[in-house]
Amino acid sequence: MAADPYEHVAPFYDAINEEPTERIALVLSLLESYAPTATSVLELGCGTGAVLAGLGSGWELQGVDASAAMLEVARRRLPSAHFSLDDITTVDLQRTFDVVLCVCDTINHVTSLEGWRAVVERAAAHLEVGGLFIMDYNTRGRFLDLDESTPWAHEVDDHTLVMSLDFADPLATWHVRLFERVDRDYFRHHETDIVELSVPTSEVLAIVAAAFDIVETTDTEGGVANDVSHRGVLIARRR
Repeated sequence: MAADPYEHVAPFYDAINEEPTERIALVLSLLESYAPTATSVLELGCGTGAVLAGLGSGWELQGVDASAAMLEVARRRLPSAHFSLDDITTVDLQRTFDVVLCVCDTINHVTSLEGWRAVVERAAAHLEVGGLFIMDYNTRGRFLDLDESTPWAHEVDDHTLVMSLDFADPLATWHVRLFERVDRDYFRHHETDIVELSVPTSEVLAIVAAAFDIVETTDTEGGVANDVSHRGVLIARRR
């Protein structure tokens, strides 16, 4: 695998982003509406396991991520869950689940349309017939808003993390700089670029519809997902 861009960020990731309470609440609401008898959940791109942890008890949970550093955090958070270090475009767990999640704009980190199609195909391959797929994605409008924002500085313990985003459609590049205190006067500097791909909503719908029956499309504000939404959300069933 390629170098892990989250190697130095992972220990601070949850403190920076806080608990994804709104995302968890949305997922739970969708599960209650569309998969009330589901018992098993796979998350593609699970990161530190925050969303899986937020689902509560009673689930059989599996997470897949390409970052060993993020999975180290996830395993500490959820020792009873199963986690796999793998590429979400090619993963093959040799089993199926009732629900597959790909949330927190994970799919945007796949930087080709072929990769997006592969993620959706992997989701379908890991679902029972009629199983539920929930995916969200950052829109072009979201990236434009972030591009116009000033850099964010986060203080975590004795460390400082500075983040900014440059958007050159269709690629958005996060610049992450970590100033890590080693002793009283010295900071060690780590810099990482993390790239996301912007895909028009019409193209996103076509990619998902090739493998699934789309049940609902929305944005995080409850409207219809489009290219200026804060974030698009798709709910689909495996045929």
